[in-house]
Amino acid sequence: MINRRQFLGTTAAATLTAIIDPALALAKSSIAGPENALATRAIPSSGERLPVIGMGTSGSFEIGNDAAEREARREVLRRFFAGGGSLIDTAPSYSTAESVVGDLLAELKLRERAFIATKLSSTGREAGRAQFAESLKRLRTDHVELLQVHNLRDWRIQLAVARELKAEGKVRYVGLTHFRDSAHDELADAVKESKPDFLQINYSVTDREAEKRVFPTARELGVAVLANRNFDDGELFARVKGKPVPGWAEQAPCGPIQRIG
Repeated sequence: MINRRQFLGTTAAATLTAIIDPALALAKSSIAGPENALATRAIPSSGERLPVIGMGTSGSFEIGNDAAEREARREVLRRFFAGGGSLIDTAPSYSTAESVVGDLLAELKLRERAFIATKLSSTGREAGRAQFAESLKRLRTDHVELLQVHNLRDWRIQLAVARELKAEGKVRYVGLTHFRDSAHDELADAVKESKPDFLQINYSVTDREAEKRVFPTARELGVAVLANRNFDDGELFARVKGKPVPGWAEQAPCGPIQRIG
């Protein structure tokens, strides 16, 4: 078991959390090897297990070819996989992120260990398929583990495209995403109608709106959940900057995160 400071140091690169059953648990430290690996949760539609902490690439991997910037991200990936991570969330709309992820995974020979989640953000069937083909080229792979409809854009057609690709063996799971509280009802309704394998939504200790409809809908239908904006786009770090870690948190082991309030 690890304390709060070790947890923050170990998971600084993890900006997207795989919830699955929306109650997080970091069972053991990921520092010392397989016996101290991240906790995992099962994807309801298949039973496949994923580590409860994943990594986002919006902003952080939107870089060019600068050698120093590339090396910094290369080191992030080394540590992420060494710590037991696998899920990397990206999108074609994140400028260069797909290309950077694809290049670095190939260089590090880590593609087979990665659970890549990318997105569709086009309108129309042919545009969706064309966009996905380009994503595969940038990611330097012939398949992805999860293909999500980005922010519910043209979601019925794009989800149908994702399911076509799943049937063709190019995608393992399909999902729907959004990142704003104002879209929660629409997302919950879309999930009820289509029952994808995954949904992705914003959730943090200070933004718990997803608990009202989105999480109960996911639990009812057996849909896996990914949480984004876990640190309120960095605002949570700003709020605690310069403040000492409380003694109780320094000594207490990390177990399941409990409800607050």
